[in-house]
Amino acid sequence: MRPLSMSGHFLLSPIPESSSDCLLPKDIKLAVLGAGRVGKSAMIVRFLTKRFIGDYEPNTGKLYSRLVYVEGDQLSLQIQDTPGGIQIQDSLPQVVDSLSKCVQWAEGFLLVYSITDYDSYLSIRPLYQHIRKVHPDSKAPVIIVGNKGDLLHARQVQTQDGIQLANELGSLFLEISTSENYEDVCDVFQHLCKEVSKMHGLSGERRRASLIPRPRSPNMQDLKRRFKQALSPKVKAPTALG
Repeated sequence: MRPLSMSGHFLLSPIPESSSDCLLPKDIKLAVLGAGRVGKSAMIVRFLTKRFIGDYEPNTGKLYSRLVYVEGDQLSLQIQDTPGGIQIQDSLPQVVDSLSKCVQWAEGFLLVYSITDYDSYLSIRPLYQHIRKVHPDSKAPVIIVGNKGDLLHARQVQTQDGIQLANELGSLFLEISTSENYEDVCDVFQHLCKEVSKMHGLSGERRRASLIPRPRSPNMQDLKRRFKQALSPKVKAPTALG
């Protein structure tokens, strides 16, 4: 699998959308969800810059934007980082509403937990269920990520636990170490981008099929024209005198 090739500019503002698919790259909108201190921000920055930064201030939700290439296609990638510590069942209504708006906006999702924090693992199922509640008819791809795979001495969540949860929810599961392996982080985002691109392609084909009317048969149209001409007095042949 080829690594992503990225542009030289890193933006902290959204790339403007456009209706022209010919001039601008496809928009890919991803959201990274999970409990606090699981490494969501570190994963995003690692993917976009190849650098690992271990400590972050608790974030309030940043939007990262960048042009990337995935298997030769240029994509306008937007990644929404989200605050940790949101519990779907216990949070205030305005907090859940803010999360719902993020989920509604996004087209693909990374659900991240830390293998050193079992509570963060338990938060994945409610987040997944909330995504499907907001997108009841959508096939929006979801990848479950067990992060901090290098901290084996502090492991609280077994690899098999992640596999079992992903199988139950019908999602892909990957266990990675953001700090030690850039390629694994890249593979996660690259795979999710490809799945969203596939979804774009399918929805585009359905839209085109519904918008383009079925053409009439040229032969039938020609036959109707000839029939009208035959009945018109203007084109009747003169009666022969004899």
